[in-house]
Amino acid sequence: MNRKLFIALALILIFCCQTLAQTGIKKKRPLPYEYGRVVIDNYSADTDLSPVVFEHWIHRAKFTCRVCHVDIGFAMKTGGTGIKATDNARGFYCGTCHNGKMQNEGKAIFAACSRNASAGDQKRCIRCHSLGQKVASDYDFFKFSEPLPKERFGNGLDWEKAEEMGLIKPIAHLEGISSAKSALALQKDFSLNPKVEGMPDIIFSHRKHTVWNGCELCHPDIFMGVKKGTSRYSMVDISEGKSCGACHTTVAFPLMDCQRCHSKPVHP
Repeated sequence: MNRKLFIALALILIFCCQTLAQTGIKKKRPLPYEYGRVVIDNYSADTDLSPVVFEHWIHRAKFTCRVCHVDIGFAMKTGGTGIKATDNARGFYCGTCHNGKMQNEGKAIFAACSRNASAGDQKRCIRCHSLGQKVASDYDFFKFSEPLPKERFGNGLDWEKAEEMGLIKPIAHLEGISSAKSALALQKDFSLNPKVEGMPDIIFSHRKHTVWNGCELCHPDIFMGVKKGTSRYSMVDISEGKSCGACHTTVAFPLMDCQRCHSKPVHP
């Protein structure tokens, strides 16, 4: 067996065993359309509504991560924002786009919440408060994903390549919401040495990350320093959702896809 492949498989096995040992529960691998799904249940029970089901794949196909997590202000952690219907109705958070007025691909984006809600609004409410409900979606994952380049894990899609090929064109600026940004000189790709002997080096690309994140999404909240070597972290930290794990355990391609990061060949 190829040595690199053997090492990668061994690390995946170790990672899975550590996860099982820490939790006592074997984690179910989500289906492609479930990967990145977030269930929001801060206040739903108080209003006799089902929790909100947020599908990341629909939104990341249309908007960059920075637009939502920096310009609009969603926290990176589930439940961390404390979104209320009144916030949406006033044009904040989900209501920034889901206001019945903003256009996307020539179609108005449906309004999330109304200041003057009535009994007739329940049908509209369950478009988002859909956990356990039979709700028809405007988007079919398999139809959407059919023309896109494929990957092995996560959604089964190579989002990076899809953007490079122009198959998706995520919006990076919302008029009246996003601040004007000046272009910055990006660092060149650099390598990070793994702690396991024989494992390929990690190649980190600022260019690839800034397409989706800008600078503010990672610095300083996730990575305090902006100089190589300033931040110290390990695979255990990452698997716990720290540093790279803030995205690569939830929405971006998962840790099981070792070769996406450990991509520099080992030289004898």
